[in-house]
Amino acid sequence: MTLTVYNTLTRRKEPFKTIESNKVRMYCCGITVYDYCHLGHARTCLVWDIVRSYLQWSGYAVNYIQNFTDIDDKILNRAKKEGSSMENVAERFIKAYFEDMERLGIKKADAYPRATHTLDGIKRLVAELEQKGFAYPAAGDVYYSVRQFSEYGKLSGRKLEDLQAGASGRVENPEITKKKDPFDFALWKAAKAGEPSWESPWGAGRPGWHIECSAMVRDRLGETIDIHVGGSDLTFPHHENEIAQSEAATGKPLANYWMHNGMVKVDGEKMSKSLGNFITIRDLLDKSVEPMAVRLFILQTHYRKPVDFTKEAIESATHGWETLKEGLLFGDRFGNQLGFTNAAKDDTLTQKFQDAVDDDFNFCGGLAVLFEVAKELRKEGNILVHQGKTETNPKQLETQWRTLVELAGVLGFSAQLEAETDHSEDDLTDAEIEALIQQRAEARKAKNWAESDRIRDELKAKGISLIDTKEGTTWHHG
Repeated sequence: MTLTVYNTLTRRKEPFKTIESNKVRMYCCGITVYDYCHLGHARTCLVWDIVRSYLQWSGYAVNYIQNFTDIDDKILNRAKKEGSSMENVAERFIKAYFEDMERLGIKKADAYPRATHTLDGIKRLVAELEQKGFAYPAAGDVYYSVRQFSEYGKLSGRKLEDLQAGASGRVENPEITKKKDPFDFALWKAAKAGEPSWESPWGAGRPGWHIECSAMVRDRLGETIDIHVGGSDLTFPHHENEIAQSEAATGKPLANYWMHNGMVKVDGEKMSKSLGNFITIRDLLDKSVEPMAVRLFILQTHYRKPVDFTKEAIESATHGWETLKEGLLFGDRFGNQLGFTNAAKDDTLTQKFQDAVDDDFNFCGGLAVLFEVAKELRKEGNILVHQGKTETNPKQLETQWRTLVELAGVLGFSAQLEAETDHSEDDLTDAEIEALIQQRAEARKAKNWAESDRIRDELKAKGISLIDTKEGTTWHHG
C-alpha cells in the first residue's frame, strides 16, 4: 500500500509524493513560550514526532523543523506581571519545554528557530510584500492587504463575505483605524513604550505572529516544503495567513501537504484555565502517570480526531501499556530459556502494520497489530512459567518478539526490566503464591470446598487468576 495523507488544503486523502526523492522537508508550528506545556501541546508534539519517525522508518530522510514563538503579547504580559523581561520568560519556558518533552520520550527536532533569531528574514519578507503591493505601511505598522490575495481562504474554506458580519464592532479597536480593511492583519507592529523593539525600514517595532513562521519556513527549508503541520486551531487564521504571505511573495505553494491534529478535551470540555481543567504535562507526570501510558492514550485515537482526557481513559491506557510492556519484555525475560539467537523479523506482521499506518498515519490501526502480538506473547509467557514450555515454537516467538520491539519503537514505545525486588506490601511473591496454591490443593483433596474457595478469592483479590487442569493448577496475573 502507498502512503496516503489527508491534506487539509484539498480536503481529501492523497498519495504522498515528495519534492525531492526520498527527502521530506517538514515544519511544525511550535510553542509560544509563556507558560508550561499542556496536554494539547503534548499531543501536537508527540503526533508529529511520530510522523517524522514513521517517515524515517519508511526510508525517507526527514528535515524536521519546529519553531519557538518568543515575541508575543502573552509573553510580554507575563513578563510585566512578574517584573521580568521577555527574554527571561522565553528562556525559562523553552527550558521547561525540553524537560517536559524528554519525560514524554519525544525526540528533538532538527532545529528550533526562534522569531528573535529570524528578524532579518522577517523584515526582508515584509519588504517584498510591500514592493509587490500586498502590504502597506500605516503609522509605523505594516499590514497585509488580504483582498489583494485572490486565494485567501483556500485552506480553511472561509470566505471574506461570510466573515464580513463578524467585522462589526471591531472598529472600536484603535489598531483597526490604521487599516484600509478590517480583515487586514499586522506584519509589523510599531514600538510601544516599555516593550522590546527592533529597527526596521518602517521604524522601531516588532513582527506580527503570522509573518514569523513564513520567514522561518523560508529561511530553514526553502520556498516550498513537503509538509506543514500543527494543531487544528491554527488552520485559521494563522496558517491561512502564512499561505497568503508566503505565496504572495514567492508565487509558489508554501507546502504541498497541510496536516492538522485534533484538539484535546478534558471530561468533554475544552481545556482552559477559566474552567479549572487546564492540565500541564508536568502536573500529569508528577502524579505518577506513566509517560508511555500518556503516549498510548494519545495514539489510540486517530490524530485528526479530538481526544477526550478522562480519568477512565488514562486508567485504560495505563492497563493497555502494561499489556504492551509485557510483550516487549518477553525476550528479555525468557530469551535465554528459549534459546533466542537473532531471528529475522516477521515480514507478514511488518506489512500488516505498515498497511494500517500508511492510511493517513493511522497509528491506532498500527497499535491494534502490536497488541495482537503482545497479548499472544504474554499468554505464552504465562504458559512457560507454569508448564515449563510454550505452545508455540520458540523460534516463531523470537521472530514475533523482535518484530514487536522494532515496530513499537517506531511509535516510541520501549520497556526495560525492572528490579524484581520492588514489591508493595500487598504484592505476593511467586513462592507465596505457590504456597497458597498448595494449601488450596490440600483443601480440595480434603473436600474442604469453603477453604478452597476462600484461597481462590484471596488470590483473585491480589490479581492472581488460577487455571485448574488435569496436570494441576497454573496461575497468571490478571
